[in-house]
Amino acid sequence: MTAELVRGQNHTLPQTRLEIRVSAGSPVVAGATLGDENGVVRGAEWIAHPGSPQLPGLEVSQQAAAGHRLAVDLEALPETVHRVTVLLALPVGVGGPTCFGTTAAPFVAVTGLDGTEIATFTLTGLDAESAVSALELYRRQGAWKVRAVGQGYAAGLAEMLADQGLAGAAELAASIQEAVARSLARSVAPPPPRTPEGDRVRQASGPSDPGPAPAAPPQPPAATPVQPAADPGTASVSAAASTPGGPINYAHPRRQHAAPPTPPPTAPPAQPGQAAQPVAGDATGWSMDERLYNQIWGMFEDLARAAAAYRSAVDFAESRMDQELDRSLSDPRNRIGGAGDRAREEARAKRDELTARAREVLDRDLAQLAAEAAVVEPALPAAYAGWDNPVWHAHRIPMELPMALRLGDLHLPERTGLRIPLLVRLPLERGIWVDSGRTASEAAALLDSDLLRRLAMETAVLHAARLLAVYPPGEFSVHVIDPAGSAAGPLAPLVDAGVLAGPPAAGPQGVASVLAHLTRRVDLVQMAVRAGAADSLPPDLDTGEQLLVVNDFPHGFDDRAVTQLRYLADEGPAVGVHLLMVADREDASAYGPVLDPLWRSLLRITPVADSHLADPWVGHAWTYEPPVTPPGSRVLEQVLAAVTAARRAAGR
Repeated sequence: MTAELVRGQNHTLPQTRLEIRVSAGSPVVAGATLGDENGVVRGAEWIAHPGSPQLPGLEVSQQAAAGHRLAVDLEALPETVHRVTVLLALPVGVGGPTCFGTTAAPFVAVTGLDGTEIATFTLTGLDAESAVSALELYRRQGAWKVRAVGQGYAAGLAEMLADQGLAGAAELAASIQEAVARSLARSVAPPPPRTPEGDRVRQASGPSDPGPAPAAPPQPPAATPVQPAADPGTASVSAAASTPGGPINYAHPRRQHAAPPTPPPTAPPAQPGQAAQPVAGDATGWSMDERLYNQIWGMFEDLARAAAAYRSAVDFAESRMDQELDRSLSDPRNRIGGAGDRAREEARAKRDELTARAREVLDRDLAQLAAEAAVVEPALPAAYAGWDNPVWHAHRIPMELPMALRLGDLHLPERTGLRIPLLVRLPLERGIWVDSGRTASEAAALLDSDLLRRLAMETAVLHAARLLAVYPPGEFSVHVIDPAGSAAGPLAPLVDAGVLAGPPAAGPQGVASVLAHLTRRVDLVQMAVRAGAADSLPPDLDTGEQLLVVNDFPHGFDDRAVTQLRYLADEGPAVGVHLLMVADREDASAYGPVLDPLWRSLLRITPVADSHLADPWVGHAWTYEPPVTPPGSRVLEQVLAAVTAARRAAGR
């Protein structure tokens, strides 16, 4: 049965030797890019286009045409390839259409070698775009799937290639268009010969591996959830996030690796007609922690796109019903009597059928993700695990910094019980703001102000404790500013365990002292780094990571202190000084727009469940669940006691 995909929907591929057929209303250029585990195209040799139509496992047409057949052998692709993206672009300088909105919607079909359709996708909704990522074939849990993408680019082929991380995208796009315009490639090469069984012979031409990955690719800002257009900043989470629809790179910008990644575990082969059994750590990575991290982000993306496909299908069904009703009832003869009633019933029945089919696909995808989550969650290391995970009871302070830290959970209304851990990379790239305001959300508005502030500070304490527990002994210090002393209760676990760098600072003098100390540290480390003179730092300077927890900002802060805090938020993360604020933005409204850059620079989270975060792929509003310890549990005290013991053993 053919799967008729809508934008964002995916479908499992039953075989690895395929043809991709393209039909368009006017001649188009068809090509394909190869992407690594992060979706990044590593170079021009990873792109099949009319001027270079063959790559291992991939062959495309050599000229612009209204119809194309692309040959794909997924088993013949290099092991470093995890994604194949099919691209369509309108040729320039040949007198044809300049945007897809003026021509018939392109149609793409994935077929077997015998012509049997596996999945189809009609690229509707295009307007000013002159290039489009039609669909992608991607590897997931050892199996290949196809996903309908339909991401258009008004700036054309160059923008599309740049969006996939290709350096020199504009030059390559120009060379492709020039070859097409001059008819330098006039004929389509015959397909590879077939074996007696009908399979294509793998091509031996071209490089066996598109090339090594860059040592430390830059991390695009879309690696963390982003806030909707209103504020990839503050919670909705910060708008400094990603280019929508761009490739996601999970590599930390300051993390270097010297050895090749160990192969991930493989799932046992699935029975025909059944999904592959999930395995914890089946993503790519250099260690088990990195594989789990990438797997969680893969689950995050899959859930986002599955929900997007379902919502798109439901919207399409509703729109189609409305259109059919309008056409039927436009005839006055159908407005009275049984004809009108029958038309309504038929339109609603079609709507319900389409919606039911979309829900069936969604339920299948959700069940597979739930099964994967059930396997992954128990296997998580402490830094990724919830406070209710037994791993915390046997936790030992590590000797190396983990890759990431869990800040809470995310879920969508389609299945609230399916939670995705919200992970951020370490060292922290930006500060965190726990919003204690009652105007922040409907859930917060129902709580008493004092209770909300207490919950916000308890959330901050849990984050500080988790950071202390995952850093090697003595490499992380926590400073607290509590100007009015109002957070004595929530801070008690940290104070009693003796894990703070000093007593919580109170009053204007305490605020000024802590800010001056941390500002001096930032200044000295910055100067030493710029001068290449790290050995000249004062012997009393703590070069370990520092966390400043600020309660009830801006209470107790004068203009000088506010300026210092903004400086720490901007310059501190690069040299190991991080900010964790508990504040109500309304309380700081007297400063006007002066503090707007401060709020935008921080990752905003809430002490109560709230739908304010958006994913970097389709922009869904996700419900954020803050971390909590199980009722009656003493896991927090046990973890802080382990931190204290590890420091004593290390002589810190």
